[in-house]
Amino acid sequence: MKQTNLNDERRWQAVLDRDPQADGQFVFAVLTTGIFCRPSCRARHALRQNVRFYTDAAAARDAGFRPCKRCQPENEDPQQQRVAKVARACRLLEQDTTIRLETLAQEVGVSPYHFHRLFKSVTGMTPKAWQQAWRTKRLREALEKGEPVTQAVLAAGFPASSSYYREADNTLGMTAKQYRRGGSDVTVHYALAACDLGRCLVAQSARGICAVLLGDEDAGLIAELQHIFPQAQREEGDAGFYARVEAVLATVNGRGTAIQLPLDIRGTAFQQQVWHALQQIPAGETRSYQQVAQSIGKPRAVRAVASACAANTLAIVIPCHRVVRQSGALSGYRWGEARKAQLLCREAQEEKA
Repeated sequence: MKQTNLNDERRWQAVLDRDPQADGQFVFAVLTTGIFCRPSCRARHALRQNVRFYTDAAAARDAGFRPCKRCQPENEDPQQQRVAKVARACRLLEQDTTIRLETLAQEVGVSPYHFHRLFKSVTGMTPKAWQQAWRTKRLREALEKGEPVTQAVLAAGFPASSSYYREADNTLGMTAKQYRRGGSDVTVHYALAACDLGRCLVAQSARGICAVLLGDEDAGLIAELQHIFPQAQREEGDAGFYARVEAVLATVNGRGTAIQLPLDIRGTAFQQQVWHALQQIPAGETRSYQQVAQSIGKPRAVRAVASACAANTLAIVIPCHRVVRQSGALSGYRWGEARKAQLLCREAQEEKA
């Protein structure tokens, strides 16, 4: 998180840490070399007594220092440069024809290997997964308008219907025909159980765990499940399903084990980007909505990130509780701020243990 009004010792610590979040807040100059740098510069550290801090590059120049050729402190923030390159690549991917990785890399001026790493670090997805998500979004929109399946598949940019049936229905969570009918012939099994956070409802479709809901009483959880899957057939799970529920409860109760069961994650392309970014936040840490938006290459989509967090139906499995306000204060949580506070406190204690 960026901070303002840093005192010199905090600035010096940012320089020692080579903190990219401090870039743009100040520059530092070295008396013995006559050079000024951005905080994240990878050059060897100078002695503290030889370092001076300035609010910006212009102030450092006025004081007689020249810019570092390595970190180029007068140029655009490197992180913004990286985000801009990825944003351009995203626009190129959002078209009907498939574009090769080598072509994308050439368009943004980096090597294919570096571009693949850069794209995934910013968006949390590979270029291929990004285009797949974009095509699936177009397919959803076409099917919701009632277009014929084959026409919708081809209009969404899939090269052939066989390509769609191999890949795209995984992100719809059902076949295209079922999706167009509103999922009326999809069955969701569910079970209710006690957990450390109250009551828990776990639901599973044919593709995997599709909901983990928290609440105080069973009737409310069943009503929430009905709201999420209004057209699906909802049935209580059998004994075999309850064995899988135990694995989910172990994760919900913070037993230190990540869930290994297949998941049925349904959402728009943007929501899936956000949820993937949330799964990269380590236990015991938090991120602001702004930081999450920046991590997926959409720094202005703060409110949309908040909406995606609120739309999450897999409590704890997708850790939306680890997103807080920029000030560090708790914000809303689908299953109550008290549970959010309890989860964050529990994770912080587990990390210290």
